[in-house]
Amino acid sequence: MPGDHWTPPLVLLAVDLVIFTLRESVLQVLVVERGIEPFRGAFALPGGFLADENEDVAAAAARELQEEAALDAAELHLEQLGAYGTPGRDPRGRVISVAYLAIAPRLPEPYAGTDAARAVWVPMPEILDRRVRLAFDHEQILNDGLERARAKLESTALATAFCTSPFTISDLQQVYEAVWGVRLDPRNFYRKVQAVDGFLVPAGEERRAGRGRPARLFEAGERLTLWPPLVRPAVSAKGEQ
Repeated sequence: MPGDHWTPPLVLLAVDLVIFTLRESVLQVLVVERGIEPFRGAFALPGGFLADENEDVAAAAARELQEEAALDAAELHLEQLGAYGTPGRDPRGRVISVAYLAIAPRLPEPYAGTDAARAVWVPMPEILDRRVRLAFDHEQILNDGLERARAKLESTALATAFCTSPFTISDLQQVYEAVWGVRLDPRNFYRKVQAVDGFLVPAGEERRAGRGRPARLFEAGERLTLWPPLVRPAVSAKGEQ
């Protein structure tokens, strides 16, 4: 009613982190084993509550990354993924989480701190086929982060960062296959990559593997955005292209 006293609802603010890297040609995500309730002993994304009312949200994400996994946010590009606030998502009360995403090559082994029992890299296939389950609504957050990562490979030159220069187009294809979770036709992939002007630059070298024709070597070009984009192939419900 007009004039009635209004009391703002009690809402807690937290941050969660989706951190991807490529290890042994497999896309992996950083998770922590929770050392406290709720969900003690379960895996979850790194994250936590803001330290106080004066802490910036992005600063909280950087702090949690350091505290829970000993990774330096200054060496990663953290971008905001989205906000998650479905009632009941956290048994401790009304909690809204701002999620951040980072994708980086060759990240080191993490180690846990504060309220995490341990921090580990987990292959994404183990989460996608539900061999590893995540607490809270972190599977939804992770799936959203995975979709963002897959889209970035379509429209940016991010994939080249995961290749040790100089690299072959086959090396680059392995990155796309690991992140997209599909098998790509080598000839079609080669044609699409070569169609993007400035994406790759010939290194003037070749690499011989076995008895076949030596493969040409490339380096990342100056182009940061890809046009035409490298569109993911359509995949059926059975996982077929």
